[in-house]
Amino acid sequence: MTKIAAAMARLGTETAFEVLARAKALEAQGRDIINLGIGQPDFKTPDHIVEAAVKALRDGHHGYTPADGIPELRQAVTADIGLRRGVEVDPANVLIVPGGKVTMFFAMLMFGEAGAEIIYPNPGFPIYQSAIEFTGATAVAMPLHEDTGFSFKADEVLDLISPNTRLIILNSPANPTGGVTPRGEIERLVNGLSAHPDVYIMSDEIYARMLYDGREHVSLLEFEAIRDRVILLDGWSKTYAMTGWRMGYGVWPKTLIEGATRLAINCHSCVNAASQFAGIAALEGPQSDVDDMVQAFDRRRGIIVEALNQIPGITCAGSGGAFYAFANTSGTGIGSMALQDKFLNEAGVATLSGTSFGHMGEGYLRFSYANSVDNIKTAIQRIRECL
Repeated sequence: MTKIAAAMARLGTETAFEVLARAKALEAQGRDIINLGIGQPDFKTPDHIVEAAVKALRDGHHGYTPADGIPELRQAVTADIGLRRGVEVDPANVLIVPGGKVTMFFAMLMFGEAGAEIIYPNPGFPIYQSAIEFTGATAVAMPLHEDTGFSFKADEVLDLISPNTRLIILNSPANPTGGVTPRGEIERLVNGLSAHPDVYIMSDEIYARMLYDGREHVSLLEFEAIRDRVILLDGWSKTYAMTGWRMGYGVWPKTLIEGATRLAINCHSCVNAASQFAGIAALEGPQSDVDDMVQAFDRRRGIIVEALNQIPGITCAGSGGAFYAFANTSGTGIGSMALQDKFLNEAGVATLSGTSFGHMGEGYLRFSYANSVDNIKTAIQRIRECL
C-alpha cells in the first residue's frame, strides 16, 4: 500500500478546472458548450506585450534570472504601485512569482501550522481554504453577505480573531462574488487591528483595476499603521489577459521578504525570463487595451445581470468589480451543485456552483461574463428554457 503524507488528504482543488475539463469532454462528443465557468479574460494579450517577450528571446534572455525577479521588472512594479495606489514601495520587497497563487501559497506556508488559525473569506477563492488546511492550520471562515454586496463587515472579522490567529486574507474586488469593500469598512478594520499587532494581512488585489459604477479600489498598503504587516498579492493575469503567462507578484513586509525569497528558490528558482520582459511592457506601455477590456466587461455585466433577474427563481444583485455575477438561485429549489450539473448537461452552459467557493456559497451560482455578448445571451436563453 502506497503511503503518502497525510497533508495530501487535506488539499482541495479548484472546481473551475474540473468543470472546464467536463465541458471540453462534452465538446469532444460534438456538444455545443458555452463556458461561463472559467475565470479568464476572453481577450488576447495586447500585441506590444507579446512583442516584448519575442524581443527578449531574440536578444538572448534564455537563462535563469534572480529568484526575486529582474531588477527592471521589480522597479516597474513599484512605479505602478506608486501611480495607482499612491504608495511608495521598496523594490527589494517585491517578489516576482509564476502566478498569483504562489504568493498566497507562500503566505500560508509561512503562517500556517497545527494550532494556528487563518481567517479567509467565504464564499471565496477556493485555494485559500485548501492551502490553509494543507499546512495543518485551522481555516476560519469570514462570512460574506449578499445584503452588503458581499463586502466583509469589519466587526465580524475582528470578532473572529483569537490568540491563535496568524493571518487574515482579504479580497476586494472579490472572486467569486464581484464584491467590493468600501473604504469606510476597511478603515474600521484597520483601526480595530491596532489591538492585534501580531496578526498579518494578505490582501488579494488581483482584480484591482476591474471596477464599475465609479467604485474606488482601496489598497491595504495605503494604511501606514498596518503596512509593515501587509502582504499584497497582484499580477498580470486578469488585468492584461495574461493568464497563460503565469505572472504574478507579491509585495512583502521587510520582515518577511527574505523568507518568501527562500521559498521561491526552493520552489521554482525563478520566473520565466521572457515573461518578465513582457511584464515590464505591460506596466510601462499603453493602457488603452486594459481600459477597453474593462468597458467591455461592464457592458456584459449589465446584460447578464438584467437577463438573470428575468429568470424565475434566480436573482442577481450585480457585481462591483471583477468579471463575475454571483446569482442567488435558491428560488429554483435546486441545490447549487445539482443546478451546475443540470445547466452543463442539459443546457450546454458551464457555470460554477457557489459551494465550489465554500459552504456559504450554497444557493448561488457563479457566472463569468468573460465571454462574448452573443454567447452570454444564448447561454441565458438556454438556462431559461432548461428551467
